[in-house]
Amino acid sequence: MAGLFENQALRPLADRLRPAALEQVVGQDHLIGETSPLGRMVRARRLTSMILWGTPGCGKTTIARLLADVTDMHFEQLSAIFSGVADLRKVFDRARERRAMGQGTLLFIDEIHRFNRAQQDSFLPHMEDGTIVLVGATTENPSFELNAALLSRCQVLTLNRLSDEGMEELLKRAESEMGYPLPLQDDARAAVVAMADGDGRYLLNMAEELFTLPPGEDLPADGLEQVLQKRAPVYDKAQEGHYNLMSALHKSLRGSDCDAALYWFGRMLSAGEDPHYIARRLLRFAVEDIGLADPNAMTQALQAWQTFERLGTPEGELALAQAVIYLGTAPKSNAAYKAYKQSVAAAKTMGSLSPPKHILNAPTRLMKDLGYGDGYAYDHDAPDGFSGQDYFPEEMPRQQFYQPVDRGFERELKKRQEYWARLRANRNR
Repeated sequence: MAGLFENQALRPLADRLRPAALEQVVGQDHLIGETSPLGRMVRARRLTSMILWGTPGCGKTTIARLLADVTDMHFEQLSAIFSGVADLRKVFDRARERRAMGQGTLLFIDEIHRFNRAQQDSFLPHMEDGTIVLVGATTENPSFELNAALLSRCQVLTLNRLSDEGMEELLKRAESEMGYPLPLQDDARAAVVAMADGDGRYLLNMAEELFTLPPGEDLPADGLEQVLQKRAPVYDKAQEGHYNLMSALHKSLRGSDCDAALYWFGRMLSAGEDPHYIARRLLRFAVEDIGLADPNAMTQALQAWQTFERLGTPEGELALAQAVIYLGTAPKSNAAYKAYKQSVAAAKTMGSLSPPKHILNAPTRLMKDLGYGDGYAYDHDAPDGFSGQDYFPEEMPRQQFYQPVDRGFERELKKRQEYWARLRANRNR
């Protein structure tokens, strides 16, 4: 009797719309087309172990199920969050029995990055002897979260975040399943797609809730908040999303695209990033990528950070936004950064060379007798305030670590360097 009632129970809309064939999967044509990796495997009816890497709701579980169906393999599913070594042993034992009967097992592990090193290693012998074909799903970068031994035995396939066109296709399928359109005005329909943020499962769950609204006028966008809860952005401050967005902000600033930089800045704030971390990176950018092309950039970044610390959130965030705009529009130069790196490298290469004796102080008679300070020219005594002496170690040829660019304030510094170089050459003729 229980089974009868279970069959009559209403299945969620997302489950009812789960694709029955690979070609029905939305947004992943680069993986399931005839000439794609999965397409070739399906045609050959021979799967290799793989890691499906993608954002939530992009179809990882669905693809794994369909691969098992089209290759006549038994589908076993475990979640790394709720499973341990004992659960894996049971799965391996059942897979071994099926293999003896001539049937393979596709073992799907959701959130596989949650398994520790020992658990990940436990898959290896069973993958190598063909007991299982492992299909792992992860939202995290496999390079960081999975063992090298496991990765070497798997093909990593990256799934796309669902586009707006793909999301719209899912909404049309939902309307076809229900038999009537969603009660939404055009702006509300677009807002629902935006709220789902590329997560097809979340989109269909929202659509299912909207289908329960009483018939009447279509809902406008400003009425959605009363019905739906906005999906939190996909962002883990300790994982790859954190570094990806920071990289996007940094490179947008370096590319002098302050509008794109403001977008990534807003993305990070809306996702809950610590503004102090952003402020620290803005100050680092001012030093590394602007440097002396605009010496005021460092002052602006530091003052923005200090202003934020005094005002807090949200008022202080405007100071950080102002710094983003200033840094994005400032002239760029990494000449000081390169000069620093080259000087450190030269110091390590040349070893412990002594300074030339003429620039050493001689506080004792012995040091005077050894020639310390002999021949030192006091620059302020020169008519132009420049003696032109060489201050490098005697055993080391002159180097030019700092090579300013012809942009911003560094144009002036370049003129000064050229002026002193001419004077030095004249003094040493």
